[in-house]
Amino acid sequence: MNPLFAVIYEDADLLVVHKPADLVCHPTKGDEYSSLISRARIYFKAASEPHLVNRLDRETSGLVVIAKNASAARELGKIWETRAIQKEYLAIVHGHVAVEQGMIDAPLGKDETSMVAIKDCVRPDGTTAQTEFFVGKRFLRNGAKFTLLRLLPRTGRKHQIRIHLQHLGHPIVGDKIYGGDSDLYLALVEGRLTEEQRARLILSSHALHAGRLQFHWRERDWDFSTPPEPMFTDFLKE
Repeated sequence: MNPLFAVIYEDADLLVVHKPADLVCHPTKGDEYSSLISRARIYFKAASEPHLVNRLDRETSGLVVIAKNASAARELGKIWETRAIQKEYLAIVHGHVAVEQGMIDAPLGKDETSMVAIKDCVRPDGTTAQTEFFVGKRFLRNGAKFTLLRLLPRTGRKHQIRIHLQHLGHPIVGDKIYGGDSDLYLALVEGRLTEEQRARLILSSHALHAGRLQFHWRERDWDFSTPPEPMFTDFLKE
């Protein structure tokens, strides 16, 4: 098995990979394995310069599209910019979501009250954001209620799905910023996360997975999918 990442598809212009949870897309330190882009450079062995067409949060697993040349990167970038793409996510959230499906329509902007610099929130003067959701199943684990959701983001704002689910009253399991206590995130980055805090998080990475991408490019319909990781699927077993 490729130690860098799982390859979903590859041709002369395109590489689609499964980014594992707990891997940043761009480097934050010198280790050549510490980011997806640096792993792509290792994989290409100087034959191509990788261009990330889309990105995922560090703890979000799933599909990332990598263009192998500037021409493909420009073409695919336009598709993403015009939102001519369908994205599908899976998430495990706290509690039993009452309705079978719905649309979260809540504008997003910077959370100016938070100690976490990267945190956003729902605010009336924010940018329009919409996330459609469908209940996959409701289940119990050790007496606690959880729901598996299928999510279709209709816009692409930073942390959109995570904030919208918190706004709905059902934060994602393991979310250190939007799970209700953002000190969990500060504790993580400051290296002081306790065993009690880890137990409260339940999972080491938040339970959000980018499982499917669909778009039209070069007179062809593309449809990529990848299943969640064992941490995610094992939690679903009752």
